[in-house]
Amino acid sequence: MISKIHSAIPYGFDGKIVEVEADMNRGLPAFNIVGMANKTINEAKERVRSAIVNSEFNFPDRKVTINLAPADLAKDGSYLDLPIALSILTLSGNLIAADTQGRLFVGELSLDGKVRPITGIINIVEAAKAANIHEVFLPARNLSQASLVEGVTLYGVDTLQNLYLQLKQQGSILPTNENQMRPAPNHNNNDSASSRKVLLDHIRGQQAAKRALTIAIAGHHNVLIEGPPGAGKTMLAKAAANLLPDLTSNEMVDVTKIYSLAGMNMDEIICERPFRSPHHTASAASIIGGGTRAVPGEISLAHRGILFLDEIPEFPRNVLEALRQPLEDKHISISRANHKTAYPADFMLIATMNPCPCGYLGDPTHECTCTEQQIQNYQKKISGPLLDRIDICVSVDRVKNKFLDTPSEYLQREHSVVKNTITEAIRRQRARYGHDGQYNGSLSSFEISKLVKMNSAAEKLLSAASERLNLSARAYFKTIKVARTIADLDGQSLIDAKHIAEALTYRRRQGYK
Repeated sequence: MISKIHSAIPYGFDGKIVEVEADMNRGLPAFNIVGMANKTINEAKERVRSAIVNSEFNFPDRKVTINLAPADLAKDGSYLDLPIALSILTLSGNLIAADTQGRLFVGELSLDGKVRPITGIINIVEAAKAANIHEVFLPARNLSQASLVEGVTLYGVDTLQNLYLQLKQQGSILPTNENQMRPAPNHNNNDSASSRKVLLDHIRGQQAAKRALTIAIAGHHNVLIEGPPGAGKTMLAKAAANLLPDLTSNEMVDVTKIYSLAGMNMDEIICERPFRSPHHTASAASIIGGGTRAVPGEISLAHRGILFLDEIPEFPRNVLEALRQPLEDKHISISRANHKTAYPADFMLIATMNPCPCGYLGDPTHECTCTEQQIQNYQKKISGPLLDRIDICVSVDRVKNKFLDTPSEYLQREHSVVKNTITEAIRRQRARYGHDGQYNGSLSSFEISKLVKMNSAAEKLLSAASERLNLSARAYFKTIKVARTIADLDGQSLIDAKHIAEALTYRRRQGYK
């Protein structure tokens, strides 16, 4: 007799269906798992055996062979514990094939028969939906994330025994509707959590930098902020995180999916845009992604949010150069000897740096102690090609102490006004491009020529400036994209010369050649 149970495993940013086949023959008692299973899955033999016995079932005293098909697909993790246990219960006569037919089962088993949560549950439910399997039995703690996938009936399972009773129509597990557990976006910016966040109102002065951040967030542009220590560069980056718009439904699925795959969140839905701030000692694999299992890195964890690199010249050169491709393509392809996958990496880069190693180059109150060679070596840590991929460069100076004590009646105004302006600019972009997730900063050169219009004065100014400043093709189109965002903030459908002029001021930064 052979039993067949459908399951699935995460595979990169997608999922793969796995058919768990079980056979029981005469011979000495044995329990074997075949089908390109790694050590983690082979350890399932002991978990499954103990879970079955401790759930008051009898484990067959015969030779049991489990095959995980397709056999050429590498399998890892504890996702298949539950379907392996059900296949054995089918062999022993506790279940019949009709009890599990047309359903998908996934979950890790503890020794006492409890079902534990797993990573990558959204990938698994999406794989089930793609295979026209519309009933999925999964760990109860994974229900919240799995509910993001529409069109699938979900059953939250807490123990193997309760699942058995449910399959025999004697249980009380109720199906979960996909919208039943989906949270409503939080639009209240006056709650206690938001009040502890950094707002633009908390930053005195720095109007040029605030304007640059407004443009960057409205159009999803990359930003480099340069200035001396204590000028407020880090505060500006943290305030930018609180200016981001709410996640859309599709974006919420993508972000939650990535965090689940990374093992950072298995039972909650990510409702806020991510803000990732890795330390400068982080390795290239931790930033880009990789390892033996090719897990997502910081650039993917920052998907649909902000990747903040504080003091970017302190990062290793190989890490910075590895950012060039995902900054352009908005995804990262990871290739290993036994695994190849791709993860989304559509993030907004905010980077900060000092003008020199000591930080006081050009500061009127502190003397710079760096040599000319040290300054050049420090600034050359950011290569030309990487700088070319940064849309906006802005310099900030330290705010004088006498301007730090602003009267309280002037606070709590600027941030809300700027956020409303950004929201309106994003609304115009969505109306222009016809769908969410498309911003001016992610337009291709073909889309720019087709969708972005400017008047004759703007065209003449851009043509003259590109010749005089010797702009590369990438810098030329980035100038147009930034100008398009400035026009959206002004509520204008055509790019004017003043929009091009402002965009050009962000293409060069003081002290960099």
